[in-house]
Amino acid sequence: MIRFDVLTLFPEMFEAVLGESITGRARDAGLIEMSFTNIRDYSANKHKKTDDYPYSGGGGMIMTPQPIYDAYAAVTEGCEKKPHTVFMSPQGAVFNQKKAVELSKFDRIVFICGHYEGVDQRIIDMLVDEEISIGDFVLTGGELPAMTVIDAVSRMIPGVLASEDSYRNESHFSGLLEYPQYTQPREFMGRKIPDILVSGHHKNIEIWKRRQALITTLKKRPDMLKTAPLTDEDKKFLKEFNKKS
Repeated sequence: MIRFDVLTLFPEMFEAVLGESITGRARDAGLIEMSFTNIRDYSANKHKKTDDYPYSGGGGMIMTPQPIYDAYAAVTEGCEKKPHTVFMSPQGAVFNQKKAVELSKFDRIVFICGHYEGVDQRIIDMLVDEEISIGDFVLTGGELPAMTVIDAVSRMIPGVLASEDSYRNESHFSGLLEYPQYTQPREFMGRKIPDILVSGHHKNIEIWKRRQALITTLKKRPDMLKTAPLTDEDKKFLKEFNKKS
């Protein structure tokens, strides 16, 4: 089991999203724990203010350190060791499937969600173990990125998905994009599913899936093939495919 603690100005956002579907069912089953703490509740300001102007000047407001620090202290009180602490930031390393697997090994993670123009640097220096970004762009706050990371990490926890194959065959896990998927009906608006999928020949189906994953990756994300763990058979197939196309 893994526990996620989120420090945020908007805890209701998390319950609305993560309280549903797979993550919601995983929590109900006791496979994951999620707690969403309102930073504003810990503000010593009589108006519960959590931001102020930056000393350096410029536009925007910065989240002050006191409410975040006190919220963190309350959430981690009684912990035998400091939980792994993540600050969602556009300055962080870009999140990927490898990082999701890595984070799933922790038994507890605290996420700090900034807002406005960011948080006081002292909070990062004192509390944060790593900064994570979900892409090279800027959002209004860290809430959506934190939800993204929690969702992706939760899928790596044993029992959350129906089987391990549910995520091992997905895009990025194996270093390739996923092969095309089909369901009922077998024919839709004149388009039939590939005959191989109803052939009953499991070995040939697995070969088809692997080759389709290679083709999909080649067409959509050829950069991934540089680091993907390719077999000699994979390389031979790609070479022949390139010749034909």
